[in-house]
Amino acid sequence: MKNWQKRGVVAALSSAAFLGLAPVFGKQAILLGFSPFAVVALRTGMAAMLLLLLLVVFKREYLYVFPLGLAGCALAGIINGVGSLFYYLALGRLTASIGQLLYSLYPIFVVAWSFLDRQTPSKLTILRIVLATTAVLLITNVNSGGVDMIGVMYMFIASALYALHLPINQRVLYEVPAPTVTLYTLLAMSAVVIPAYLFFNPQWPAENISWQPVIGLTLVTFLSRLTLFLGVKHIGGLQTALLGLGELLVTVSLGHLWLGDQLSSLQWVGVLGLGASLLLVRFEKKTPSKGSGGWLSWISPPHRLPPDTPWGPHS
Repeated sequence: MKNWQKRGVVAALSSAAFLGLAPVFGKQAILLGFSPFAVVALRTGMAAMLLLLLLVVFKREYLYVFPLGLAGCALAGIINGVGSLFYYLALGRLTASIGQLLYSLYPIFVVAWSFLDRQTPSKLTILRIVLATTAVLLITNVNSGGVDMIGVMYMFIASALYALHLPINQRVLYEVPAPTVTLYTLLAMSAVVIPAYLFFNPQWPAENISWQPVIGLTLVTFLSRLTLFLGVKHIGGLQTALLGLGELLVTVSLGHLWLGDQLSSLQWVGVLGLGASLLLVRFEKKTPSKGSGGWLSWISPPHRLPPDTPWGPHS
């Protein structure tokens, strides 16, 4: 495995670990009395402001982005912002474990969106998708319990929209550093979720409610976004999405320990199958390619970036 691939894999797995904490913290916040709209608005807005503050103080050169790159980040952020609203609405109806398991079908959607952008997965990637999908179906075998179908529908919408924003950001990341993409994507997400909170459910949480889950959710959102886009930059959106399924292992384990969620023997078999799909990444050899044409080909600078670009051309 080459150095650039190792960096991408480490970043993607780190993102998965942070993302696995998100539904646990989110569910805790909702159980404590925060509305789903308040949770998504607070965690997104505070994560965006934290990153903006850090870049202004320490890395102002990362504030630069070419216009079409900014448009790509804005589009990805708007799409993912809407998806986040559906995600936390679903989380209010489902357990953290089941909700995240359903959400984890997003690699299937990533494949569909990537095909439209003329990016064909390798045979090993297809095998891993089949294995991961089978594992997720086993894990989500919840026929014995009454599952909220509206919550399931909301989570599938969130999954599809999350998958859509990955190839869009991947196009921007060909030319732009990961912190820059993270910042403008989070700001665009905030521009969606904060007005939604103010319009649909503008109730401020009670004074005696603990903010620890929201603060924890903000920190894992901040860290997961940085590592997510770093992974996408080095190994592509599809491989990052497949490795991102590792978040299931974190969510299931912590959901069991902290929230009392229970899984059947068949669901644990699915967890093992998912782990096997993650381990197969070491045999992936295909490098991410920019491709030609595709429905996202417009997200690129008109010419090569000039040498005086603050963060360096093609850094």
